[in-house]
Amino acid sequence: MRNLKTYFIAVCCLLLSIAAFAQEFVPNYEESKIPAYALPEILVSKEGQSITSVDQWETIRRPEIVTDFETYVYGRIPKEKFEVQKEVLIEADILGGKAHLKETKLTFSRQGRQISMNILLILPKKIDKVPVFVGLNFYGNQTILDDPAIAITESWTMQNDHFGIVNHKATAASRGVRHYRWPVGQIIARGYGLATIYYGDIDPDKDDFTDGVHALFYQPGQIRPDKDEWGAISAWAWGLSRSMDFLEQEPAVDASGVLVMGHSRLGKAALWAGARDQRFAMVISNDSGCGGAALSRRKYGETVGRITTSFPHWFSDNFDQYANNEDALPVDQHMLVALVAPRPVYVASAKDDLWADPKGEYLSAYRAGEAYRLYNLKGLASETMPEVNHPVGASVGYHMRTGVHDVTDFDWNAWMDFADRHLGRE
Repeated sequence: MRNLKTYFIAVCCLLLSIAAFAQEFVPNYEESKIPAYALPEILVSKEGQSITSVDQWETIRRPEIVTDFETYVYGRIPKEKFEVQKEVLIEADILGGKAHLKETKLTFSRQGRQISMNILLILPKKIDKVPVFVGLNFYGNQTILDDPAIAITESWTMQNDHFGIVNHKATAASRGVRHYRWPVGQIIARGYGLATIYYGDIDPDKDDFTDGVHALFYQPGQIRPDKDEWGAISAWAWGLSRSMDFLEQEPAVDASGVLVMGHSRLGKAALWAGARDQRFAMVISNDSGCGGAALSRRKYGETVGRITTSFPHWFSDNFDQYANNEDALPVDQHMLVALVAPRPVYVASAKDDLWADPKGEYLSAYRAGEAYRLYNLKGLASETMPEVNHPVGASVGYHMRTGVHDVTDFDWNAWMDFADRHLGRE
């Protein structure tokens, strides 16, 4: 009884301290107040060995960095096998016959449990082997286009009365509400396809690990991941890899040209998915900020302490120990971007999105170039940020556009221009 009382008091103290931190947090937006920091070396192994060749990178240093991100940031993703069933929900021509839409339900089963995710695939017609952008969306596939053929997600959804989300359930009023973030017509006109999945199908975005994919892999009696096991970002990355499995089997898709992208928290997931799964031909991070492309050690805008307090389910529990202790992290986000090498990677920021630390995102992309140079590829040329609305870079691309935390036509055009160059489609 005494131990139970002590435990209860400790938990109460922890909750009070978390609440106090959340109330008192004031983000830093002044460069002069950024603390002095030293980034972990990308090209020095844990044993102190300088990494000077592609072979050393791929056999020594890269696996070390992946393991550190698994252990201390995002959590380990299970490797156990599972069963998959497919069901085509709808097929239809859209855009005046210029494109073909297909929505497929993928059901994953293991240990008597199952979850389903719907993947919406839109391809231009009369083009063989189409390269495809794949990304997660925030409110359901029905928000991408105002088309009654697309199934309305039945999964738990973040409340948003303006978007037609009532009592955490999407309604018909949510059809097409996010079309501006997914310019399907422009993507099709450029000769690309689009695949998207509602991220809540994989794991609902709340601090509950019993209602998503995690439960398929639990040991008997387990209801929450262990300290070094996967959080929600790793779950969403797992879902992106399952979309890659699906796209590899689609005859009209160029499986060597699948480009994973994501915005905000889903930009974090896209980076982690692209770092782990080398089948993705290109990786795009948009406004991904803390825990995504931005350097944690800058403590600018959102910080590790803030993000692990506000969204404790996104990361492994091990990440909590680096709240206000970023210098002790064995990794920083420039190393995550570097894991994409030698495949092209694009980091995008917005001028007014200070919360996501545009300069920290740029510096991360700049430092990642060290890994690309091992492959005789060019990263970003200068440590100085480019002008606003001026995309730069070779194998590592970057832009900071005008505006706020969002996805715009400017972003999509820059990404498609970048993809054109790297896929030989100019």
